[in-house]
Amino acid sequence: MTTFRDKIRDSIADESLQLALDANAERRVTGRVQAFASLPDWQERRRRAHAVRAEVIARLDEYLDRFIAKATANGLTVHRAADAAQATQIILEITENAQRKAQPETHKALIAKSKSMVSEEIELNHALEAAGHRVVETDLGEYIVQLRGEKPSHIITPAVHLRRADVGRLFAEKLGLPYTEDIPTLTDTARKVLREVFLTADVGISGVNFGVAETGTLTLVTNEGNGRMVTTLPPVHIALMGMERLVPTLDDLALMLSLLPRSATGQKMSVYTQLIQRPLPKQQRHLVILDNGRSLLRNSPLAEALYCIRCGACLNACPVFREIGGHAYGSVYPGPIGSVISAGLLGPKHAPLAQASSLCGACKEACPVDIDLPKLLLRVRAGQLPIANSQSGSGLPRPVKLGLSLYAFAASRPRLFAAAQRTLGLFAPRKAFIPLPAWTGWGLSKDMPVPAKKPFRDIFQNRVESLQTFEPTPGNTPTPGDVGVRTGTPKTDPVVRFIEEIESLSGRVTVTTALELSDHLLSFLHSRGIERVQVWESVPEVDQANLTAAGLQVQHEADPAIRAGITGVLAAVAETGTLVIPSGSGRPLTASLLPEIHIAVLRKSDILPDLETALRLPDVVGSASVALVSGPSRTADIEMTLTIGVHGPGELRVFVVDG
Repeated sequence: MTTFRDKIRDSIADESLQLALDANAERRVTGRVQAFASLPDWQERRRRAHAVRAEVIARLDEYLDRFIAKATANGLTVHRAADAAQATQIILEITENAQRKAQPETHKALIAKSKSMVSEEIELNHALEAAGHRVVETDLGEYIVQLRGEKPSHIITPAVHLRRADVGRLFAEKLGLPYTEDIPTLTDTARKVLREVFLTADVGISGVNFGVAETGTLTLVTNEGNGRMVTTLPPVHIALMGMERLVPTLDDLALMLSLLPRSATGQKMSVYTQLIQRPLPKQQRHLVILDNGRSLLRNSPLAEALYCIRCGACLNACPVFREIGGHAYGSVYPGPIGSVISAGLLGPKHAPLAQASSLCGACKEACPVDIDLPKLLLRVRAGQLPIANSQSGSGLPRPVKLGLSLYAFAASRPRLFAAAQRTLGLFAPRKAFIPLPAWTGWGLSKDMPVPAKKPFRDIFQNRVESLQTFEPTPGNTPTPGDVGVRTGTPKTDPVVRFIEEIESLSGRVTVTTALELSDHLLSFLHSRGIERVQVWESVPEVDQANLTAAGLQVQHEADPAIRAGITGVLAAVAETGTLVIPSGSGRPLTASLLPEIHIAVLRKSDILPDLETALRLPDVVGSASVALVSGPSRTADIEMTLTIGVHGPGELRVFVVDG
C-alpha cells in the first residue's frame, strides 16, 4: 500500500502536477487579494462571520429544529441521516420511487449531479451506480475527473492537477472529439454532451452551501449554471446537506455571500447564487441532512472545524498543498482544513495528514471565518479526536515521538527549559545542522535550527524595559490612520456602480426609456439573427404585441432550441452587479437559464445598494426559487483559463429602463 510519504514524494517529482499547482496557487491567491481589496471592512466581516458560525454550532440542535420546521412548511420533504449508509439508502429509495413513476419498465434512472463534497464523503455515486443508475457529474471539473475515474483534487477546482493536454486526450478517448488543446472547444464539447443530460435527467442531486434557519431557504452557489439546471429541470431534486451548514438569518447569509466567493474564486459574487424555498410546479424537492460524525466532532476539541464554509482558500495558501496537491492526502477533504475534518469525521487513520503542515499560519490568515487551523492541526497531532483510543503523534517515527515527549517535558517547566536552552547555547554551532540520521524520519529532510544563546523570556524582558523608557514626541504619536481605523469610504451612485460592476463581469448594459425599449430590443435581437424568444408572461416594460408585430415569434414555454430569453428583474445589487430574478406563475426560471442569450429588463429605480437590502424584499422569500445572476456563465476548471458560456447563457444583456 502506498503510504502518505510515498504519495508526497511522487507528487513533488511530477513536473506536470507542479506546473498545474503553481498556476492555481498564483491565480487564486492573487484573485483573492484583489477581491478583498474592494471590501474595506472585510476583517470586521470576518470576525462577524466567525461569531455567526460559532453561534450556530453552539446551538445547532435549536437552529436545526427551526430550519427543518420552516423547510417542511415550505413544501420540502426533509430526511435526517445519522451516517453515510442511511443517507445513501434514503437517496436510493427516492431515486427508485421517482424512476418507477417515470418509467415503470426499467429500474435505471439518469441522475444529473451538481458538485457536492458531502456526496463524495459518503461515496454516493458508487452506491447509485451499484444499484444500476447512471450518475453524471455536471460541473466541468467534476465531469473531467469522473471520466478519468478519479476523485476531485481540490474543493473548488476538482481538476486542478490536470493540464489542457490531459483534458484533450481524455475527451478524444471518451467523447470521440478530435484531439485539441483549445479550451473553449473542450468546454463547448462538454456543454453539448451535458445539455442532453440536463434535459432528460430523472433526478437532480445537489449540495447545499447554506441553509437559512429563519426561512428554510437552501442556498446553492455556482458559476457554470449546472447547479441551477439540476435543481430546476428534473422532476425530482434531492439536496444533500451537512447538518452544520446553517446561518440564522438572511442578513447572515448576505454576510457569508460577501466572503465565500471572494475567498473561493476571487469574485465579489459567483455568477449564480440560487435561493430555493419551495418545489417548482410538478416537482418534488427532498432535503437530506447528514450527521455522519458531525455531532461527535461538535463535542470535541476540534469543533471549530465545523465553522468551515468550504471555500478552499486555506488549500491555496498552504505551502504543503501547493506542492503535493489534493490526491496525495488520500482523503475526500485535503489541505489544512481537510487534515482536521478527515481525522475528525472519518477516523484516526487520517490523523497523519496533520503532519503535512508547516504551522506557518497562512491557512488561518486566509480563512474567511477566522478558523484557528494551526491550533486544530496541533490538536489532531496530539490525538484529541472525537473517536476514542486515538494516539498522539500519529504518523511519526518512534524516535521523533520520544524526542518530542522529552521536549514537551522540558518546555512545560520554564526554569528547566531556560536552563537547558542556556546550556545548549554554550555549544551551539554557527549554522543549522542535522543531529539525527535519516532513518529517524527527521534528518531525512529537516535541519535542526541553531539553539538561541539567550532564552526568549530574557529577550522579551529586555524589550519590555526598553519600551518603558519610551516617551512620545510630536513626531511619533500614533494616529487613527496608523492603526487601521477606517474613516469612511467614498459613495458611488448605485446606477453607475451597477453598470461598472456587471460590465466588468462580461455583461452588457443599455440604458433606455420605456418608449425606446422595444426599438432597442428589436435592434439587438436582429443583430444576433434571432427570430424566436422565450418571454415571461408579463414584463411590464416590454410591449410583447409590438415585438410580435415586428415579426418576432414570442412564446412563454421553454424550448431548448430557443436562443434568447427575456425576463424581468425584481431588483439589482449595485455593489456586485447582481440581478435578482424570482420565479413564479408566468415567470419560469428557464428563460434566464436555457437560452444562449439572457436579456434582462431592469427598472432604474430597482437598483439597490447592497445584497442585504435586496434579500429583505418580500418576493425573495415569497418565490419558490430566486436566482442571483452576476454575468454570463463561466468556468476556469481547465488550467485556470476563464471561459465564458458553459451550461447557462454565454451572453447577458441588461436593459435599464429610466422612467
